[in-house]
Amino acid sequence: MNPLILSTFDISGGAARAAFRLHNGLKDININSQMLVQYKTGDDPTIIGPKNKLEKWLNQMRPTLDNLPLRLYPKHDYGTFSTQWFPDFIDYKVKHLSADIINIHWTCGYLQIESIAKLRKPLVWTLHDMWAFTGGCHYSLECDRYTTSCGACSQLHSPKEKDLSRWVWKRKQKVFEQLDLTIVTPSHWLAKVAASSPLLKKYPIKVIPNGIDLQKYKPIDRNTARKWLNLPLDKQLILFGAATNSYRKGMHLLEGALQNLNDRKNRVELVLFGSFQPQEYNETNLKYHYMGNLHDDISLALVYAAADVFVAASIQDNLPNTVMESLACGTPCVAFNIGGMPDMIEHQVNGYLAQSEDTTSLAEGISWILSNSSQKIRDCARQKVEQEFNLELQARRYSQLFAEVMNQNLSTI
Repeated sequence: MNPLILSTFDISGGAARAAFRLHNGLKDININSQMLVQYKTGDDPTIIGPKNKLEKWLNQMRPTLDNLPLRLYPKHDYGTFSTQWFPDFIDYKVKHLSADIINIHWTCGYLQIESIAKLRKPLVWTLHDMWAFTGGCHYSLECDRYTTSCGACSQLHSPKEKDLSRWVWKRKQKVFEQLDLTIVTPSHWLAKVAASSPLLKKYPIKVIPNGIDLQKYKPIDRNTARKWLNLPLDKQLILFGAATNSYRKGMHLLEGALQNLNDRKNRVELVLFGSFQPQEYNETNLKYHYMGNLHDDISLALVYAAADVFVAASIQDNLPNTVMESLACGTPCVAFNIGGMPDMIEHQVNGYLAQSEDTTSLAEGISWILSNSSQKIRDCARQKVEQEFNLELQARRYSQLFAEVMNQNLSTI
């Protein structure tokens, strides 16, 4: 069996890290996997990137060109919408690869919607967000218009029914009618919302959680990690890792929760990593340490191990790698009881599930972890990942699914 994984490859992105880990996991169980990517780093011959300067230039320009239609909506929420209209040459590349089956991952800014129908192979599409079945948004937040045909898009701030989101949705509808497709979702929540979509409801949907490299993400002595990172040894450290300017990631809700930690403010400090450094952090008067935008596994594992608690304040999320990585390093997590969080966090066992968008409940969760931090809860965090989210288990589940899809495809010929 020779699966081809089709994905953008920017190791800073959670979906890209998940696809890359799966690619390596398949190789570990002797599956001849190739990975076709928009950006390539390293010299792994099984990862296929752009071959010439023109192709590299087009790949660099593609996100800008793909976003041109958004200029019609100057009030749109930046970074939350993808149109996938700009042509590509993916189908020509795939023709020259001996793939039996194609596994699509997060390809926004890389793959034109219409190109999916040209691949002409059995497809397994791993969803990392809601984009595959919406009119262009990656997460719908409070909106359910994807269950009809979108239009009047709140994220575009559009009052018109026949807007860009309707155009994108209709393009997907036309393409999806032609596909031999199986859907994979990493979380049970995403499987449920995908099944509610008229675009995908006719296709089989399987839940296969992402896996993680347990040799790279593992418990490290907390004080040792702090010394290496120059973090205080005498404080309780709350860790938050995400784009701090993203409304969906909930930095504003974390700030609200931290204001409720008045009795702990002299003992608690905040550690942040992600793509944007907060310009000001005066509302809570809490000292914070900004670690930058971390890309490599070693730095990430150290930061997780150094913290007393990791907080994921997202208001909508699939199966965030940050939570899984933190648990693997033995650091309990606090999150809202939304999306894929309950797939990973067992309430008051390896973390705390707060009421959705309730800053008081989030503060209670942080306080509970800081008051009940023990070796037992850290062991439970690690055990959860070892049992349910290890890389070999993920790879074997995909291998079994690929075999099932191939056999089904052969039986219909």
